[in-house]
Order: sequence, then structure tokens, then C-alpha cells
Amino acid sequence: MEDHVTAPESLRLHTALDPVTAVSRLADSGRFGDHVVYERPGTWVFAADPLGQVELDTEEVRVTVAGPLNRERWTGRPVAALERALDSLRAVCGAGASGTAYGWIAFEFCAYSLGAQQYLRPGTRLAHLIIPRIEVKVTESEVTVHGATAAEVERIEDLLAPPAGPLPTAHPADIRTDPSDYRARVAAAVREIDSGRYQKVILSRRVELPFRVDLPASYRLGRTHNTPARSFLLRLGGLAAAGFSPELVAAVDDDGIVTTEPLAGTRAFGRDAATDLAARRDLESDPKEIVEHAVSVKTSVAEIDSIAEPGTTAVADFMVVRERGSVQHLASTVRGRLGRHRTQWDALEALFPSVTASGIPKRAGVDAVFRHDSERGLYSGAVVVLAENGAMEATLVLRAVYQDDDAAWLRAGAGIIAQSRPEREFEETCEKLSSVAPYLVSAAEG
Repeated sequence: MEDHVTAPESLRLHTALDPVTAVSRLADSGRFGDHVVYERPGTWVFAADPLGQVELDTEEVRVTVAGPLNRERWTGRPVAALERALDSLRAVCGAGASGTAYGWIAFEFCAYSLGAQQYLRPGTRLAHLIIPRIEVKVTESEVTVHGATAAEVERIEDLLAPPAGPLPTAHPADIRTDPSDYRARVAAAVREIDSGRYQKVILSRRVELPFRVDLPASYRLGRTHNTPARSFLLRLGGLAAAGFSPELVAAVDDDGIVTTEPLAGTRAFGRDAATDLAARRDLESDPKEIVEHAVSVKTSVAEIDSIAEPGTTAVADFMVVRERGSVQHLASTVRGRLGRHRTQWDALEALFPSVTASGIPKRAGVDAVFRHDSERGLYSGAVVVLAENGAMEATLVLRAVYQDDDAAWLRAGAGIIAQSRPEREFEETCEKLSSVAPYLVSAAEG
């Protein structure tokens, strides 16, 4: 049996590769099974070769460890079912693992807390988490390997040794096709808003791709053209995705500070300096965009208030402009201190789905999403990192490319309020899709 580099030990390597190229190579190698790449500011983690995994759908929760599968029916709150399953998985995986879980949560996860279960088909996938055996952390200056065998460390060194080479060649996609009649759905939502059913809803459209996508290559190319809050590249259980998230849905740090970052209000970015500045000024002065952002911040404050110590909720950087790839947004940050007896799971339940990907009021907005949009899955859900000490990040899944065994696709949406115009909202989806569509690499060419 090969010797492992196990907790709390780790091995530091050095590489001349940039972090994006390094993690893309690890993912592309196919040597480490299912995996999640997750970028925080300054650090990328490649988490792979699951010791165990948790899968949750509308019917059951499945926990797999070293082959055997345990499946159980569940009732009640999906967040509670997921917490119990992950706790049991951590207990079995033992001290050799870091205990940090990586994975994704589907938009449909919110249906239970927001009274929309009737829209879910049986077997709808809600979440998939893994506890990895191998974690490779990459920064600009070093690579840290945890949990690998000596032979695997050598393989990692071999993968990271060659120079970066040129960026891959893109196979851009046509993003203006609209088989779902997005403009008509926007007009229908505006009528519902005018009738008083809700204030805002985010409606999206899916763009099918006519080719298989090389996701690691697309991630590498796309990351060079994007300025995300977080980025990710994953392959779990037949679903794969790569994306450049503009915002956090929820984060809890080691000190119990809970944070969310609502973005609402969008203009194109990256055309030329004069055009970008004019778009920024228009964004900052547009009543429709200001109203859309203000109501999102108000909702985020109420959600954090519900789980925070009284008097600790505060708004920072109110309505600043943040540049995210091909678009610029109005953005704010809302923080509070997690209340006594509250956990990362309470924060996730209170803040998921992002108000900027659902609607206001959130219950009525989510109901409208289920009526007007097709099943979303990972789109507008979250990629999550859940530490055993209670820290967490759940990053919003937008600006991404998705692929399963049958199809590859893009998806983008826009916030619809009473002042919305269908043609402008369609253009906004094109602006957002332009963060990803020009940087796709065909699997036949990558």
C-alpha cells in the first residue's frame, strides 16, 4: 500500500504555472475522479477523489462511503436532512480527512422553505456534496498537497511541470436564439407585478450548445477574461460546470460573521473606456436599476436580521459598482454576527436562494420562477464549501457553462420589475452570457 500524505501533514511543491492553469490541468488529467475546483481571493482548491459523498433529491438522501451506499427517505427541511447526512459522513471518514465538504446545491432546494414543493417532479436533484481524499491548494507562490499518496504527489508534480503554453482556442456560441420566448415571459411577469402579485422576479433563459465542451480548457480561457467574486470548475455525479460567480449568497467566517453580497442592476462592460464609463453613469442614475437594487438590499438585511445577534446587521459599500467580466453591477455588502445557537446551516437556509436570483417578496418571486422558468438545477443555486468548524461559503452559480451526459448549455437571467421592458431584459441576458459564451472550447478542439 502506498504511503499517504495525511492530516495534519501536507507537502509543499513549487510550480511556475499560474493557479488557473495548474488547477485546470489537475481537473483535465482525469486521474483523480470526481472533483471540485473552488477559487477564493488568492487561493484555488482542487478537491478530488471523494472519500464519501452525500446526494439529496426529493425522494431520498444517499450517503456513499468507500463503495457501500446507504439510502433513506427524508421528510421536513432539506437543510436538516443534508446536515445529518454530512455529519454521518464525517464520522465515518474519520481523522484522515479534513472534514471540509465541497459540492453544489440546486435552486430547487429552496422550494421547501418557500412553499413551492408542488412544482418539483419526483427525483429532482437538490444537492451533491463530497468529502475529498485529496486537496491541492494553489496560490501564486506555492502548491500544497494534502491526502495524496507518494505516487500521486509525483503525478501532480509531473502534471504541473510543463510550461503553461498558449491559451486554448475558443468556439464561441450563438447566444441570441430564444426558443423559450423570453420576451413574452418577461411581459407576462410585468403584468403580474402590475397586478400586485410581487415586486420583482428573476426570469432566465437556457441556450443549448451544439457541441460538447472542454470544461477545464474553457475555465482556463474564461477566467483570464473575467473578474469574479469566486470561480469554480466541478464534475460530480454526471454533472459538470465551470463558472465565474459574481457574488456570494452566504458566507460564515471563523468568527461567526455572516455575509451576503446582493448584486442588482446591470450594464455591459469591457467595450472601451468611454463606453464603459457612460454605461456606469447610466447604471448609477437609472431609477429602474436603483429601485431593483434597493429592494434587494432591504430583503438581504431582513434575512440576516433573522439569524443575527440583534443590532449587528449593517450594510457596507452601499450601491457601489463592481465589474464582473462582460458586465458591471450595482452592489452592496450586508453583514451581521450569527446569533447564539445559530449555525452555518441556519445562514444557508435564511439566505438561499440569493434574492438577486429569485425575487421579492422571495416566496412569491420563487413561485413565479417555478411557473415561468424551466427547471434550473445548478443555475442560480450555489457551489458550497462547508468546513467542520462552522465556516461556510455558498457562491451564486451564474456566468457558467453546464454539461451532463446528454447536453451542454448556458443560462442567464434578468431582474424583472414594473418598469422592465422585454427587449431590454433580453439584451441584459445577452450581456451576461457574454461573460462565458466567447470563451467556450469545444471538446473536439481542446
